[in-house]
Amino acid sequence: MHPIDPVDLAAKLISVPSVTPARGEVFDLLEQALVPLGFAVHRFVLGDAPDGPTENMIALRSRGDGPHFGFAGHLDVVPPGEGWTGAPFIARIEGGRLIGRGANDMKGAIAAFAAAASQAEQRRGTLSFLITGDEEGFATYGTPRIIDWLKERGIRPDMILIGEPTSEQRLGDTVKIGRRGSVNMVVEVPGTQGHVAYPHKADNPVGKLARIVAALDAMHLDDGTDAFPPSNLEFTGLQTPTHANNVIPASATAQLNIRFNNLQRGAELVERVTRVAREIEPGTQLHARISGEAFLTPPGELYDLVVSAIEAETGITPTLSTSGGTSDGRFLIQLCPVVDFGLPNATMHKLDESASVEDISQLSRAYRRIIERALG
Repeated sequence: MHPIDPVDLAAKLISVPSVTPARGEVFDLLEQALVPLGFAVHRFVLGDAPDGPTENMIALRSRGDGPHFGFAGHLDVVPPGEGWTGAPFIARIEGGRLIGRGANDMKGAIAAFAAAASQAEQRRGTLSFLITGDEEGFATYGTPRIIDWLKERGIRPDMILIGEPTSEQRLGDTVKIGRRGSVNMVVEVPGTQGHVAYPHKADNPVGKLARIVAALDAMHLDDGTDAFPPSNLEFTGLQTPTHANNVIPASATAQLNIRFNNLQRGAELVERVTRVAREIEPGTQLHARISGEAFLTPPGELYDLVVSAIEAETGITPTLSTSGGTSDGRFLIQLCPVVDFGLPNATMHKLDESASVEDISQLSRAYRRIIERALG
């Protein structure tokens, strides 16, 4: 096998625009890297706009009996936004950093694991890549469909490492052993439109919505656990359909997000918010989308593999955390234990997103240690 240069592969992946949901050329590049390494690559595209079309890839390399170690990641990226100092989809290296959309989240980690797979001694078991083009979006046709594909064929990983950028100050200082759940809601209060000079002929929903917002803002969810911080409700928007200063609006809406720990379930939170809102205004309508439930991977072999590899490569012992946003681990946990470990995350989703060239190389070496300890 010809060893892969992780920085070179990351640069090539960055230079193919793949705003979520992604498909096509960026998957071609990864397939071209994996096939010479002995991986059998399976790809499929599902769905229509706006949640699709989404491409997924499952790449498998078997060396006989032994555990199945999976690496999960996503090739889609968020839109670049305006204000970059260079072209966001033309990778460049400046000051020892690889710059481009996806360098940090998470084409750098995918390239690092591919490079690790090109050099690691895999003597047994199965090594797999579970790669989606829809992690940054709604995930409707992404990782849940990868899980369906695996289940239909009786394939079940024993453990999965996700390459999300988890490190904080330096590579390896933080590993995510669980993630909070997330639910988005829109609370809509109906009213009757009218002229502000004739309020008795209208029904203003804004005051009712304000009372609902105050009640929800004061609602205590929980005190957290040893592994998770307290669940948290945050309002993210308020809106009426008219912006004229002399019109009472026909409706008023508030949007909110709850990041919740494993003391809560998404459906129960939706029910609770609905109940509070309708006690104030019975006609309130609530629209909700549960992005994922909270999960926690218990201590075990996967912990030991990742922590020992980080200690050997970096000399530090990582913090085991559940902080931050969610990941596709919220789906993959139904298959097996899941841990997230990747690059320092300071620049993810930002303008001039970047990753240290040395961090990408060191991450690849840590991944190689993990593969060899799991399958060597």
